[in-house]
Order: sequence, then C-alpha cells, then structure tokens
Amino acid sequence: MAAMAARSTGTATISFGLVSIPIKLYSTSESSSGISFNLLHDKCKGRLKQQYICPRDNNEIVDRGSIVKGYEFAKDQYVIFTEEELKALEEQATKTIEITEFVPLDRVDPLYFEKAYYVGPDKGAERAYRLLGLALRETGRCALARYAARGKQSLVLLRPFEEGLVMQELRYADEVKSFKEIDLGNAAEVKEAELKLATQLIAHGSNEQFQPEKYKDEVRARIQEQIQRKIAGESISAAPAPQAQIIDLMEALKASLAGKTSSAPAADTSSAVPAPEADAQAERKGPKRAPRKNTTAASKRAK
Repeated sequence: MAAMAARSTGTATISFGLVSIPIKLYSTSESSSGISFNLLHDKCKGRLKQQYICPRDNNEIVDRGSIVKGYEFAKDQYVIFTEEELKALEEQATKTIEITEFVPLDRVDPLYFEKAYYVGPDKGAERAYRLLGLALRETGRCALARYAARGKQSLVLLRPFEEGLVMQELRYADEVKSFKEIDLGNAAEVKEAELKLATQLIAHGSNEQFQPEKYKDEVRARIQEQIQRKIAGESISAAPAPQAQIIDLMEALKASLAGKTSSAPAADTSSAVPAPEADAQAERKGPKRAPRKNTTAASKRAK
C-alpha cells in the first residue's frame, strides 16, 4: 500500500536576492502521541470543566463574554486592550521568508533551535528550489531569514536536508539565558588518568551515524501497558525508586569500561605453555620447599 502524500500546513515564498521561490510548509512530526489524563469528580467520575473566578469580587464566576485582556505595567495596574487594538499590534503576515545572510551551519548552536518544518516546492518552483538546496549544500552554509506569520515575526534558518530543505524556527538572542547564570560549584581538578579512561569509554560507545530508530519511548510503553492492566481490572503499583550511590569516580570509570569491553574477543593464548610441558618444567626446577615456620610465634607460645 503506497504511503499517502503529506498535507501542507501553509504556503510562503522564499526571497533569495531577486529570486522568489514559492514553497509549501509541512509538519515534521506526527500527531501527538503523549498520554494525557483528564480531571474527574471523585464522587460521580464526571469530567470537570474549568472556570474563571474573580477573587476581588467575592470569587464571582466570570463568563468569557466578560473577559478582557490587559498588560500589567505596574503592580496590580493594567492597561486594557480591545481585540481590534491587539490585532493592530500583531505583525502583518507577509508569507515571505526573506533571506538576510548565509552562515556556516556548524556555527549555529542547536540551543537556538525551535520547531522545524519540511519545505517543499510549490508548482513551477522545483528548479529554483533545487538550486537553493544544492548551493547551500555545496557551500556548507545555511540561510538566516525573517518570516512574518501568525501575528509575529520569526527568525528562521533554512538548511539542506536529504533531497530538500528544512526550515528551523530559531530563538532570538534575548530569549536564551546566559550560561553564566548556571552555578558550576567549585572548580574541580580532573586527573589525567580519569580523563584517559573517560575518553576510552567514549571511544567504545561511539557511532559515526545518528540512528534515532534505535531509541523508543520506554516510559510511554510502560504506562500504556499499565493502563491496559487497569482497564482489565488489575491493580498497579509503583516500582521502587533506584537509590543514588556515591562511588569513587575512578572505579566507576574502570567498571564502565570493563562492561564495554566484556564482549570483546578473548585474548590469544596460543603462546601459553601446555600443561604437560609446564609439569616437566616444574620437575626440572626441583621439589617445592615446605613453607617456613614462624619460629618467633612458636617460641612465644612455648614461654
């Protein structure tokens, strides 16, 4: 059975100098497969509904028709906006992905990555679309662009992917916290032997390809299994939480490396001395001496 063609989530135009490339955008992810639970009334098991209440007005329930939006400019002080005013504040959607510059792809830290979209050519734009993808791949660069949609202006990145392009939404610089805010504790000295073992451990666990199909959401599978047990009338219980252990770093590295190398081929023993020959060598060396007695201890007992 042939796979169904993906449905586009929107259209836009890539502006590349004087070249315009009409494109279609597609979601890169499947529909949400997360497991969610609803809030129920414990007495009748009916599903609960959310309500808005006003604590200033004796916890009065407020319907949606009486709700307005405001911006808090000082403590408990708000300026109110109408729906028309809010729409006027929104960025006008141009549906144009305006390329501003090209930078090496490896210089853009994934920390800035947000949601990604597959990009496909619209009718008649196949040649220009392919040209941009090949040029980016040839130069090892990605395109940074401005994209106005859904009431805001986004910073996006266009990069080659397989036979086409991907558009990656990016965070702005002021949306990323500085790493300097992170408490790293006191500077700890790393021993040379520890570093050597750690690099060996990385080497044994290295792979030149990223293979996401190797990984599955084991927690989701376990929850789904437990839900089916619950539906069948069985009771479920939590597994005991693992206890954290503080162990010697060097010993932990050695044990980890030993586990990685345990499946390695056995050492070559072809140069070992055969058992009969070993016995003959022992006879040529003469009989074994009896263990020497501890005369000091014996004399003490005699006394």
